[in-house]
Amino acid sequence: MEISDKESKGLKKIGDRSTSDVVVKIRTEEGRDDWIYCHSDILINKSKYFADRLSDNWPTGQTLDSRNCVEVHCQESDFEYYLTVLRLLYITSDGISSVKSALGTLRVAVELGCSQIVSTCVNYLEAVPWEESEEEDILKIIPAMGPQAEQILARLQPVNRSAIVKIFLSAVHFATSSPPSSTNDLKTSAQEQLEYMLTEDDDVPLLTADDQIRLETRQCVNKMLARFISLVESLLGDTQEFVTEVEKMDSFFAILTDLSWVFQILSKLEISREFVQTWVEISTSILKVTEHKLLKGEVNGINSRVLEVTSKVLEAIGYGNVVLPTNKRLHMVKIWLPFVRLMKCWFDSVISNEETDLFLNTHTEIWASLQSAFVSLILTLPSGDQAEILVEWLENNQIRYPDLTEAFEVWCRRSKVAKRRLGMLDGNNNKTSKTV
Repeated sequence: MEISDKESKGLKKIGDRSTSDVVVKIRTEEGRDDWIYCHSDILINKSKYFADRLSDNWPTGQTLDSRNCVEVHCQESDFEYYLTVLRLLYITSDGISSVKSALGTLRVAVELGCSQIVSTCVNYLEAVPWEESEEEDILKIIPAMGPQAEQILARLQPVNRSAIVKIFLSAVHFATSSPPSSTNDLKTSAQEQLEYMLTEDDDVPLLTADDQIRLETRQCVNKMLARFISLVESLLGDTQEFVTEVEKMDSFFAILTDLSWVFQILSKLEISREFVQTWVEISTSILKVTEHKLLKGEVNGINSRVLEVTSKVLEAIGYGNVVLPTNKRLHMVKIWLPFVRLMKCWFDSVISNEETDLFLNTHTEIWASLQSAFVSLILTLPSGDQAEILVEWLENNQIRYPDLTEAFEVWCRRSKVAKRRLGMLDGNNNKTSKTV
């Protein structure tokens, strides 16, 4: 085979039959082979393998046209990489243009003992970006390439906890702040990565919470909640000069979106109590803002976001993740149940449009979560309060949603059993009195 190559070493060119004194014959098990005309001084100086093969200590090889012939056997998949390594012995430029070719060339260069080419491949792989699939190949190949290649794995090594905590807290501060709207995409990305860092999937979470993380995250969220409360008060009371209602409602929607996200983070860190308590305290004010828009026929993203956050808060209370006194649990049922029922009616009857489609696509999950949360929450209340809520539900025209049948069944069963238990208790008390 004659390889045409502009690069050269002095006057010597790979494939130049007139000046070569050795032939490298590359053969595969599948029967493919190529003869490459080379120069022994270049092979010996740049490859330990060829230096050994061409030395006096190696058994005498075959000859071809009075030249030494060195046979190299390889896999079909490595054939082109052997040709590449031979070519790189003659050129001064790097000659590597992709991660795949660098990995294949590196593997052959290590096998042939070509230290300069190994260094070239290592430097290339260490410096260029990788695709995810390429990372998997790198992890399979590099560890077997020896100490010189270990630097390639530096970017894949686990980061120490201190660095992880620093980046997590920096991201929390940014993601819970009020950056300019032009950076919304950056904030969204930060929020997604924060949640990912705490998610346990096929791998363990990147970060486990400690007191420092919980404290700083709680402080950031409390600042966000303070901004939200201020905005709610502004929408209900005094208007701020030079700020239109439209601008305020845009801000209201944006911070509701952030609150819906941050609740997930708080749940993972197990510090959602303050958030839940704050939402309970300002629920009446939030409802005044959203119901005002609803009565004007403006069923929009704001109402949807309010439902999302409320669903998460009700689940936390109803499932016992956040423990609240009876009066506050009852308060949440009484003020949010009518609103949720009204919203469901609106979304079932409103003409679909671009603004509502986004929420309608996921409404099934939200309605199911809300219904389940209401049932759980109602069942934590005293039986008398449960009866009052169930009476209102049975007499309401919107009895289909939320469906409190499960709560009704449990209440009936408990009430019936309660009479028997009370009778048993009275009987035991009478027996005790007679004995005394």
